[in-house]
Amino acid sequence: MTKYLISFTEGAMVDLSHPDLPAIAKAAGDATQEAMDAGVWVFGGGLLPQVASTVTPDGVVTDGPFPETKEFIGGFAIVDVSSRDEAHQWAAKLAAACRCNQEVRVFDEPPEL
Repeated sequence: MTKYLISFTEGAMVDLSHPDLPAIAKAAGDATQEAMDAGVWVFGGGLLPQVASTVTPDGVVTDGPFPETKEFIGGFAIVDVSSRDEAHQWAAKLAAACRCNQEVRVFDEPPEL
C-alpha cells in the first residue's frame, strides 16, 4: 500500500457563512467515515488560516516562510491505498463532498532504518 496526500487550497471551500456549509460538512464527514470504514483513512483535517513558522536545526523559531504564492493548504486527507487510481477515486469523493478541487500527491517511501 502507498500513502497519498489529498488536499485543497485555502479558500477553495465555501466560507463559514455560506448557507450550504452544514450540508457540505455532513457530506465531508460521510466521505471521511466511508474512507475509515474501508480501512484506507490515515489522517486528515482542515487547517486554520495562519502564517506558518519555521524551526531551524538549532531550534530557532521564526515566522514564515512567506512563499511567493497566494495558495496555502486549507485541508487534507492522507489515505493508504494500492494505486494512484484508487487515490483519485477517494479524491473524487472528497471533491464532491467538499465542492472543491482536490490535489493528489504520493508520499515518498521512508528510508529503511
